[in-house]
Amino acid sequence: MASVLETAGSIDFDDQTAFNLAVWEKVLADPFLAGVPYRVETDRYGQIVMTPPPAPEHGEEQFGIGELLHQLLPGGHVITECPVSTREGVKGVDVVWMSKARRQAQRRKKCFTKAPEICVEVISPGNTPRELREKKALYFEAGAKEVWFCHGDGRMEFFLRAAPKKPGVSILCPRFPERIQIDRA
Repeated sequence: MASVLETAGSIDFDDQTAFNLAVWEKVLADPFLAGVPYRVETDRYGQIVMTPPPAPEHGEEQFGIGELLHQLLPGGHVITECPVSTREGVKGVDVVWMSKARRQAQRRKKCFTKAPEICVEVISPGNTPRELREKKALYFEAGAKEVWFCHGDGRMEFFLRAAPKKPGVSILCPRFPERIQIDRA
């Protein structure tokens, strides 16, 4: 892991995206990081940010949201744990939906430089309101058209780029339910 941190300090880019991509390449190539059971992201300085794996329900919610997006918007791509370059480093978005055109433009990239149209965060107990506001702003700045939050009770909040502070209704996927039901039997 020290090799990634040492490398980040030696990369001198004025362009945050170029810096993020260079650091992310090092992260992906690091054998230690490949074996850790944590979510790995970076901050704007190229430092590694690791968080413990979420509860199994988190993954069930990710899958459920992805499955619904796949059914309701079959003309695009659903990806979980999607790395997106932001002004604050590389962030792993829980679930995304992106059009075929946007996906094609980023084919073979290991980290997206333009956020997918829909970015969904499944809220964990440790997420603070400030953290969620910051993630939402970062995803919109990176090109997302909508940012959704899934609360622990399955309630969905939809934020649109045109009105990022007030929850609304999804324009891209208007048939997405206001609450998801996960079978936990």
